[in-house]
Formats: sequence, C-alpha cells, structure tokens
Amino acid sequence: MPRLILSGGGTGGHVYPALAVAEALAERAHVVYVGSVGGMEERIVTQESTLPFRSLPAAAVRGRGPVQVARSLPILMRGIGAALALLRREQPAAILGTGGYVCVPLFVAAKLRRVPTMIYLPDVVPGLAVKVLSRIADVTAVNVSDALPRLGLYEGHPRAMVTGYPVRAELFSTDREAARAAFGIAPDQLVLLVYGGSRGARSVNRAIATLLPSLLPLCTIIHVCGREGDHVWLEATAAQLEPELRGRYLLFPYLAGGSAQSMTAALAAADVAVCRSGASTLAELPAVGLPAVLVPYPYVHQDENADYLVQRGAAMKVADHAMLGDGDPTDGPLAQAIRTLLSDVVMREQMAARSRALARPDAAQRLADALIDLARSSA
Repeated sequence: MPRLILSGGGTGGHVYPALAVAEALAERAHVVYVGSVGGMEERIVTQESTLPFRSLPAAAVRGRGPVQVARSLPILMRGIGAALALLRREQPAAILGTGGYVCVPLFVAAKLRRVPTMIYLPDVVPGLAVKVLSRIADVTAVNVSDALPRLGLYEGHPRAMVTGYPVRAELFSTDREAARAAFGIAPDQLVLLVYGGSRGARSVNRAIATLLPSLLPLCTIIHVCGREGDHVWLEATAAQLEPELRGRYLLFPYLAGGSAQSMTAALAAADVAVCRSGASTLAELPAVGLPAVLVPYPYVHQDENADYLVQRGAAMKVADHAMLGDGDPTDGPLAQAIRTLLSDVVMREQMAARSRALARPDAAQRLADALIDLARSSA
C-alpha cells in the first residue's frame, strides 16, 4: 500500500477537495495530511477526518509589502527544511497539493528529493502558489477546462488533466426529505440557504439581516453565518421579528459533517442558495442541482468562478457592493434576484437542470487514480 501526502491550506476550498480524495483512497493507500503551522486546515482535518496531520512553517512571499516579504523568506526556508525532514520520515510515493502557501515548501522539498507531485487548481483563476507549483509539478489537475490557458496548458497536454472538483460522495446521495426533516422543515416550504464558508461573509450576513422581514414570509431561511461572531448580532436581530417569522429563521455559525444537521443536509434541503463563489461552489451547487445567487468576494478572483456558472445558466450574480441597491433594500438587486428564483418554479427547475449537468461525481476518484498512478511511476 503506497504512502501518500495530501496538502493544502488557507481556505476550506483547498482542504475539502483533499479530504474527498482521501476518502476515495481509503482502502488503497496510507495517507498523511500536511498543513501549515497554525492554519485553519488543522482544525478541519482533525475534526472531520481520521487522517494523521503534520504541519510545516509557511508564509506568503509576495504581495504583502517589502517588510512582510523580508519576514516571510526565512519562514519559507525553515519550511523547506522542515519539509525535507518530513519527507525523510514519511517516505511518500507521491504528493497531491490542492493550493495554499504550505504547498510551496513541500513541493520544493519534493523536487529536491525526486518525489513526484501533482498540483490541483480548484478555482478558475490560479493564485501565485499554484502558478509557480504548476511549473515544477509532474501533473497539473484543474477543476474546469477554462483554467488551463491561465496556466499555459491546454486539454490533451501530457502533464494536464481536467477532473472537476472533488466533493464527498454523500453530497450526491443525501435524501432531500430526510435533510428537510433534520431541520424541521415542512415538505412544501420553500427554503433559502445562505452561507459564506467556514468564516462566513459579513457583508452578505448584513444584507440578509436587513432583508429578513421581507424574505421570511416567502420561505424558511437556513443561515450559516460563519464563526467570526456574527451569530451574536444576528440572533439579536432575529429576536425582534414576529414569532411566526422568527420560527422560519434557522441560524447556525457553522454546520460540520457527521450530524443530521450538516452542510450537506442544508444543501440538499434548499431550493435556492445565496453564497460566495469560492471554488467549492463550482461543485457543491451542481452536485445537488441548487439554483443560486452568487455574491463574489471582491478581493480575490471569485468573479470568474461565478461567471463560469452564470454563463452556463446555472446561477445569477450580484456584486457585493450592490446587494442592497441605492434605495429601498427590498427593491435592491439581491432581494429581486432571490424573489425571482423563489417565485418562478420553471426558472428554478431549468437552472437546477443546467447546474446538475455540470456535476462531476467522479472527480475525487479520478484524482485518487491519478495519484496512485503517479506513485506507481516512481516505484
């Protein structure tokens, strides 16, 4: 049984694909997860998997100003040294990186020790780390073919493959009625799911709080607001609602796997979603065929992710700065988009069908197979 390393950090969009691949490798390899010292990936990996976790010093080396770069370079060098020691101990046959700065020292060390590597890009637009690592990796895998030209690659390139975004198998098989029952939602009730990743999306949370009185008469809202403290003031806002409407507002800081009220169940239970357009949305929304209003985070390349779904008729898009408009918020772009999808069942069904057509249920298996093949090539 080969020994393999999976690595990624910085966001859940880097961690969860690796966990899905680990699930696909469960009976075929001994897998260790490598993250950054003090990174959020350690909590996710240790709480939501049984993978052994190892950590490396890692830091950004560009785009943070000259002082930060000067501080980061020694951390990078320490990270490479720690990665070399890690590789001597673990003796992996191959490494899969899913992005984040922790992959840089690990891949440099792997190059020095001639350990084969595969880098995976979950987004449409690569960050600096993936751009650099794609040049030294043996294989570059991408979520969607639109990403290949941004890495100087093309479909059919001998070092490139398009796999889709790996999600856990349960996302394709969760029963909708059971999911709704887990949240206490009646079968005939429309459900709006609002979420912004594990850390939430404050601007989206504020916009939804403003719109609660106008949206709750139309639907039940499952709001996963993130663990940055927004649930405190959101609970205070909800407490001012009429009791009937308050009962339709289901607020959670976070929904983890392994319980009836999980994020998978929330996705399966919903009729419409409002969310950011991080990499995971390119797979999670198609997996359950969920129409969505996407609000890209404005400081990274989420617009391109959103456009991928919008151009294929699987979602709508509203700019972060324009959610509530300039007049009455209930007439603003976000409220109008939500009301349109909630009220137009034909539009929802068409959008759901177009979204499902983009699903790649075999993504995790394809990446797992490719990593096994890479390991065998080095034997």
